[in-house]
This record gives sequence, structure tokens and C-alpha cells, in this order.
Amino acid sequence: MTLSDLVRLRRARDLMDREYAQPLDVPALARVAHMSPGHFSRSFRAAFGETPYSYLMTRRIERAKALLRRGDLSVTEVCFAVGCTSLGSFSSRFTELVGESPSAYRARAHEQGAGIPACVAKILTRPVRNTERDRSQKADPAGNTEPAVEAEPVERAEPVRNGEASQTARP
Repeated sequence: MTLSDLVRLRRARDLMDREYAQPLDVPALARVAHMSPGHFSRSFRAAFGETPYSYLMTRRIERAKALLRRGDLSVTEVCFAVGCTSLGSFSSRFTELVGESPSAYRARAHEQGAGIPACVAKILTRPVRNTERDRSQKADPAGNTEPAVEAEPVERAEPVRNGEASQTARP
């Protein structure tokens, strides 16, 4: 990937950060990056570690958490304010990233919200992907978050084909 590709990808990512509430799709973002949609999606994932849709939804959920902490909007109002068009999809994605439903988060955050500056709350409540959460839960007592060592794969016998001898292969 060239430096100019990274600059164009950053331009599209910055647009998602600014215009998260607007209807953004991969073709529109690809146009901003001057790439085809397929190349844009592959390049974005390679550069930033997640798909454009996933990145955009994470930004929307971050903003939704801030709005829910305020406590003056309903979950439905927050859903539409951050650019989601389906309450069900919003709630599912919110629950996946945050670990609790938007209404439960709103109730808990509203009770505890007094006295925490918004900039601190944003850092402390940043959505964590399931893979990051799983990795942090596998941390050893010293705090290392290396993935757990997995058992050796089991050897399997390949079926005999065309009169060849059976061989063992690792998956």
C-alpha cells in the first residue's frame, strides 16, 4: 500500500468521524478515497484493522453512549440522531460493542453520570470489539493479554484417493 493510498483512506476515515450521522455507504466513501468500492474496503481493512462499516458503527455507538449518558433523549431518538435507521440493528450492535442494551446503559449511566467530565467518560466508555474484550479477559494475573496457548491440532487421516496411500495432514 502506498503512502498516497493511506492519505486517501485517512480522508475517508476523517469523513466518517465528522459525518457519522449522515447516510454513508462504501461506494460514497470509496469515491472520497478515489478508489473502487472493493479496493477501498480491502485497503481500509488492511490499514485500520476493521471494515469501513464496522468503523462507522463504532463511531456511532461512541456518540450514542454520550447522548444516552445525558439522559434527555429516548433510545429511539438517540438511534436516529447518530445516523442509524433501524432501532433493532442499533440495539443489537450497541449490545455487541458495549455489553449491555442501550436502555440498560442509559439507566445506569443516568444514575452514575453526575460529576464525570465528558472527555473522561468518553475515554472510559469507548466501545470495545468482542475480540478485544475476549483478549483482555484472557489476561494472566500479571496483566499480559497474550492469547491463550491452544492445543496442538489433531492429526487426521486423509481418505485414500485414486489408489494413493493414506497420508496424515494437519488442518
